[in-house]
Amino acid sequence: MVAGEVSGDLHGAHLVEAIQRIDSKVQFYGVGGDGLERAGMKLLYSSRTLSVVGITEVLPRIGSILKTLRGLKQSLDREPPDLVILIDFPDFNLRLAKYAHQRNIPVLYYISPQVWAWRSGRVRQISRWVKKMIVFFPFEVAIYREAGVDVDWVGHPLIDIVKPILSREEASHRFGLTPGARTISLLPGSRASEIKRLLPTLLDTAELLQRKIPTLQFIIPLATGISKDMVSPFLKRVSVPVILIEDQTYDVMNVSDLLITASGTATLEGAILGTPMVIIYKVSMPSYWIGRALVHVDHIGLVNLVAGKRIVPELVQKDANPQRIAEEGLRILKDPGLSQRMKESMVEVRQRLGGPGAAERAARIVFPFLQEGKT
Repeated sequence: MVAGEVSGDLHGAHLVEAIQRIDSKVQFYGVGGDGLERAGMKLLYSSRTLSVVGITEVLPRIGSILKTLRGLKQSLDREPPDLVILIDFPDFNLRLAKYAHQRNIPVLYYISPQVWAWRSGRVRQISRWVKKMIVFFPFEVAIYREAGVDVDWVGHPLIDIVKPILSREEASHRFGLTPGARTISLLPGSRASEIKRLLPTLLDTAELLQRKIPTLQFIIPLATGISKDMVSPFLKRVSVPVILIEDQTYDVMNVSDLLITASGTATLEGAILGTPMVIIYKVSMPSYWIGRALVHVDHIGLVNLVAGKRIVPELVQKDANPQRIAEEGLRILKDPGLSQRMKESMVEVRQRLGGPGAAERAARIVFPFLQEGKT
């Protein structure tokens, strides 16, 4: 199993657990993070050395990426597994898919690359090298069926995963929040590169917002793999107090009145919880211009893509600056009607993600491939 990013590690871990509930003897090895390791997978390589956002941003890590790819290919030759499960991370995983296919090792893809957004030609590669595609979004099914790919939609596992543990009152007390004061969550992403690029902007935005509404309070739920030590130096440069919370992202989101979040899985998590948000996205200028030429969708935020319309604001590149972010945030905070309309649209998004049990449905699709490998 190869999961090159935090969200893939999360979903991979739940899939591993679901498969092992069917047969506890199934063994996993490959690339992942803390979640997959806790689920019992033997890590040959850590996903932390691979995960980046952007096109040119991959260059500093190309050595680690190629080393990992070579090592995985060698493992397929040395001890061929019954099945290869690839999770998103297409530029890396499709190379591994081709190699496994050439050695008659079946390949299953879990979490589709965003072929509907850019580089649609990858569907042809998938049709040649991937035996089964499992997708999270219903609109992805037609794309793959038209290309002759065997595909199943299982719904989105986040429906089962995104569940706060504490009530809003308990969370407010646990986090040291002032009762009655509005709370804004700042979510700069799950990669060190995103922290460096986005957190200073988010903190400057917090200062602007607090000047307009002095009673606002700010909180950062630290993503898996992001430590307080990584974030704390940034906080010293601003006067606004910011609370750091580890391992309770959904409770933080649930207690918040507004999320200001990097584009990614967090936008769907926030939508499931029904929390209004502003989405920001910023990469290097070369990556942005290359991406702009290749991307063929009207929205970057998953919540807007699933909705099929702009239900929350997106600020991209030069527009992802403190002034514009604060402006959009204030518009939501000062207009209860706008906030309510966002929440109502998020209910529709949750419905489009399918019902509970996605990981279990995926495990039942995976398991026959493992049985084939024994025969």
